[in-house]
This record gives sequence, structure tokens and C-alpha cells, in this order.
Amino acid sequence: MLTPYIEIGEVLRPHGIQGLVKVRPETDDPERFLGLSQVWLMENGSYRPAEIREAAVREDGFVYLRLDRAATRNDAEKQRGLTLYVDRANARTLKENEWFICDLIGCEVSDDSGTVLGRVTDVMQPGPNDVFVIRTPRGEMLVPILRQVLTRVDVENRQIVLDRERLKEVAVFD
Repeated sequence: MLTPYIEIGEVLRPHGIQGLVKVRPETDDPERFLGLSQVWLMENGSYRPAEIREAAVREDGFVYLRLDRAATRNDAEKQRGLTLYVDRANARTLKENEWFICDLIGCEVSDDSGTVLGRVTDVMQPGPNDVFVIRTPRGEMLVPILRQVLTRVDVENRQIVLDRERLKEVAVFD
């Protein structure tokens, strides 16, 4: 089952004395914060909405927000370490052959002959191609996410199928 909320950032610390917080964006497009009126926060095991009162994206790549009615540095300090989420209705629209990382993690991975290889534990983003980190009985396997390697990705059913022959060429065991 897909999670109803998608992580988009983490509050790092207060910024200034007027209630702003510095956020590390966990999205390919930090500008998306500018169009949001609310985010969701995980507090005490449940999600709660938080209104975005002010938003800016700076050249350093960080996002600066005023959440809810924060007006002082002390208000902002209480938000330190919070993870920010967006509900799926307000998530960005994915193009064909794009997936949210949170939907890939936990998927069972097999090759096109039906051999189960393991589960995705992480997706690294080291450069031009993202890389699956797959926990297998032989250890951690790294596989670049390339069209010629992917046979099928079905996040709804939590399954990824890889081309067995291409996998031999590109997979690396850590």
C-alpha cells in the first residue's frame, strides 16, 4: 500500500528571530514550496496540517518557511527536526517512467526469469542515474536505474522486474 503522504523536506533550524525555519528540501524542485499553502507534519505518530505563511527559496538551495503562526525564534525552535510532507493530492505530477522514491523502497525485486533477488532498501542519487540499493542474500546489490535494465515497475503491487542479461552487465555487489 502506498503511503498517503510524501516527504518533501526537513526543518533544520530556526532562521533569524521572526519565526522562519531553514528547510532542507527532499524534492527535485525546491520551487514547489512556493505554490503550497500547507504541508503535513508528523507529530506523536500522526500527521497534522501546518499552514505555510511565508516561503522563499534561496540560491543556496534551501527553503525558508514560516509555518503556522510562528512569530519568534522560540516558536521556530520548536519546529526543529520536523519532517515536512505533502499529501498525494498535492504531490507533483509524475511523468511516464518516474516514481517517488518512497514508493520504490520496500518493493520486491526479481529478474525476468522470475528469480527473486531481494528488496529495495534505498535509492541513491549520485549523478545522472539513480541507483537501486537492493538487499539480497549475497549482500547489498547496486543497480543503476536504466530503461534497458527495467522490465517492469509496479509500485502499487510493490514489484520491480529487471532484465536478467542487462543486470549481469551493470549490477555491482557492495
